Amino acid sequence: SGDPAVGKSALAQMFRSDGAHFQKNYTLTTGIELLVKAVSVPETSDSVEFFIFDSAGKDLFSEMLEKLWEQPNVLCLVYDVTNEQSFNNCAKWLEKLRAQAVGMHIPGVLVGNKTDLVGRRVVEQKQAQEWADKHGLEYCEMSVKEMRNFEAPFHILAKSFHQLYKEKVETFRSLA
Repeated sequence: SGDPAVGKSALAQMFRSDGAHFQKNYTLTTGIELLVKAVSVPETSDSVEFFIFDSAGKDLFSEMLEKLWEQPNVLCLVYDVTNEQSFNNCAKWLEKLRAQAVGMHIPGVLVGNKTDLVGRRVVEQKQAQEWADKHGLEYCEMSVKEMRNFEAPFHILAKSFHQLYKEKVETFRSLA
């Protein structure tokens, strides 16, 4: 989730194509696209299959999103490091997501995109890291345009989900 034009679709497409595809011509996502991809879990021989809902960052789609988000497993919040409003709005997006899963622990990652625009940066890394820590999220920064670190959020999410899965398995075993 995240505001329009922060780079959600560019990140999802880049990830799906293993870095072979950066969309230079900007097109606004007008609905919801589903991307599916398997990811190896770092430091294990397991992999996780991601079903990524790439959604338009408009409130217009929030009803449709709520149906899809009924039980999210992990969340990825994206903002643009040159746009303070997009960072501030992460609180709103996080609230929406967490409202869909009251009482559940949903691991997630906050992603600061567009680090290539060095001179235009307004949201500092320390500020974002502190916000992420406060809300129980991992944090990473990247430049989808320069193909820097674009896989990091997915590896973090794969690891978090795998950990959650292992804990659930252990719980079931202890009940048996």
